[in-house]
Amino acid sequence: MGSRRLGLVLACCLLLAFACGLVLGRMPRGTQEQPEQEGTREPPMDHAERDEEEHEKYGPRQDEEAPASRCLRCCDPATPVYQAIPVPQINITILKGEKGDRGDRGLQGKYGKTGSVGARGHTGPKGQKGSMGAPGDRSKNHYAAFSVGRKKPLHSNDYYQTVIFDTEFVNLYSHFNMFTGKFYCYVPGIYFFSLNVHTWNQKETYLHIMKNAEEVVILYAQVSDRSIMQSQSLMLELRDQDEVWVRLFKGERENAIFSDEFDTYITFSGYLVKPANEP
Repeated sequence: MGSRRLGLVLACCLLLAFACGLVLGRMPRGTQEQPEQEGTREPPMDHAERDEEEHEKYGPRQDEEAPASRCLRCCDPATPVYQAIPVPQINITILKGEKGDRGDRGLQGKYGKTGSVGARGHTGPKGQKGSMGAPGDRSKNHYAAFSVGRKKPLHSNDYYQTVIFDTEFVNLYSHFNMFTGKFYCYVPGIYFFSLNVHTWNQKETYLHIMKNAEEVVILYAQVSDRSIMQSQSLMLELRDQDEVWVRLFKGERENAIFSDEFDTYITFSGYLVKPANEP
């Protein structure tokens, strides 16, 4: 709207200047150059008379045709509306500047939904044989059992004695050490143990089944005129590296167990009932 109004104002100014030029050009030179005589001036006319005089003087007569180009004032009510001057358009594409610097990296967007699993690819070529790995831990068997015997008699003295066995019936995985006379636990769990001895006439029989350094159960027989077979059994829960063995009591009284080289009178046995790692 502002551009259109500015164009109309400029057009009106141009038309007014052009009309004034025509009016001055049609006036007779004698009239323009005739000096006014002093004392002969007519009284001034008002606006209505002046307009009527100008209309009779410069307006067309009845027998004359109207001029081809007629001057109109912009303030007349019948002034024609002139066409608006078009606003010049600028092609913005030709004003493209140089490429700017790269901006900072934006924040990472949200992860999209997981896509469907693709088809399985082709089988690749067989790789080369790898190097040998480090040795693993020793395999722990879930079995343990032993049964040993003694063919020599044993008499007490001033200190405790470990009963050493000289006959091996069963010794699975060598968990029973024949040199120390002790069973070593390598498979933790529940074990059953049994001890059998033959008493000596007129002598006391006094032994303990030991767990590590602890006295667990006793095998005892009083002094008697005749010898008998005496036994003791129990179940123990063992942990790794626990020791189970038989000890003869020291010689506060005459204490002995009987055996000979022809028969085995003394036996010590044990086996795993249930490993600890089983539910």
